Amino acid sequence: MAGASETVASPGMLRRLYDLCMEWISGRHGEWILFLIAFVESSFFPLPPDVFLIAMCVAIPTKSFRYAAICSVGSVLGGALGYGLGFWFMDGIGMSIIDWYGLSERYGLVQQYFKQYDVWIVGTAGFTPIPYKLFTITAGFVHSNFFTFMLVSLVARSARFFLVAGLIWKFGPQIKHFLDRYFNILSIAFVVLLAGGFFLIKIVL
Repeated sequence: MAGASETVASPGMLRRLYDLCMEWISGRHGEWILFLIAFVESSFFPLPPDVFLIAMCVAIPTKSFRYAAICSVGSVLGGALGYGLGFWFMDGIGMSIIDWYGLSERYGLVQQYFKQYDVWIVGTAGFTPIPYKLFTITAGFVHSNFFTFMLVSLVARSARFFLVAGLIWKFGPQIKHFLDRYFNILSIAFVVLLAGGFFLIKIVL
């Protein structure tokens, strides 16, 4: 599933963590657990909220959009936490998170992206399998405009989660296997089309 390759944690540890989270979201506080997972994933948690969103949408398709909204709000607020870690605690907590994920070598490249595209690059990370947490922390470190960062994050993360929820609501549980297999390709294709749209607008105008 999207984002599963972000972490350098052992497969065994991830599997235990996944099983534990699945047990939590199946309980009566499932919506709060989904919110919490989406919140912490935006700055340090290794498992993407998509897998848990899909599980809950498949269980109760009529609540798919409610779950997507919970995921979106939790993720964006978690992005604000990641921004704060980069803004105030980059040398300590921020770099520790980046090092733990083995993303130190990519960090310089991400900074170059921010110099070239500013905070708008967060939109790509927010929708695609690119590690969103790396960009939330970096946005804070380079002091990107916080309001724009939150707006771009809200649009990108909502688009991602509502796409998943919408497909399950429309096509039912059978779409789950399609999402598991092709979500990364679909998300990248979406960004390519979006970038192409901006390019055409620039030419026309």
